[in-house]
Amino acid sequence: MNRDALHDALNELLKPKLFKDYCPNGLQVQGKSEIKKVITGVTASQALIERAIEAQADAILVHHGYFWKNEPAVVTGMKHQRLKTLLEHDINLFAYHLPLDAHPQLGNNAQLAKVLGICCAQAVSDRPTELMWQGELAQTMDEDDFAELLLNELDFKPTVVSANKPIKTVAWCTGGAQSMIAEAARLGVDAYISGEISESTAHAAVELGVHYFAAGHHATERFGVKALGDYLIEHYALDVAFIDLPIPV
Repeated sequence: MNRDALHDALNELLKPKLFKDYCPNGLQVQGKSEIKKVITGVTASQALIERAIEAQADAILVHHGYFWKNEPAVVTGMKHQRLKTLLEHDINLFAYHLPLDAHPQLGNNAQLAKVLGICCAQAVSDRPTELMWQGELAQTMDEDDFAELLLNELDFKPTVVSANKPIKTVAWCTGGAQSMIAEAARLGVDAYISGEISESTAHAAVELGVHYFAAGHHATERFGVKALGDYLIEHYALDVAFIDLPIPV
């Protein structure tokens, strides 16, 4: 598939122009013009680049790419090594951040609900850029049972702040969305799930009366980019492989 045609198809699907994001979405590093093999992953780390080279990939498609706001603009050190490796091997890098969180079918939030078996899952507003979702568990659980579900399905032991009540309704936003716990509490849910936890999150959960589960930034954001890769296989017959490189946060 032609690189520009793939870029157009991804942009049409994910609609990045709707989002005010922290990084550029789309083609971040240009490589060869014809793409046959695509590697997908959560983050464009050096390790993922090396695995893509081993797989003889023409492109890498990730959730976390490069060129974040407020990072140093100079190309030195780690950034230099990553870019140098991509350019030397003529590998394209595509990255979609918030657009991949928000997509109503393929997005991280939609896919997390599917993995956890959450019923009636939907975004909390009809805005196409909405990042928080809510739904109900198939059956009421206590915090230990729900933590075990997260561990089993995400292969990550969550950090739990208890509200000492049964859990039936939940809200969630994958990744580093712990600061949205107050918004979750306003929805009246029993529990809120995101990827990371901060010191202030623990106090907020207790004072707001909401269970909080920090289920891993990487662990909660595996599923969107994998679903996006499956979409490319189905609709464009591309050779796509997902490579998971778990990290402890």
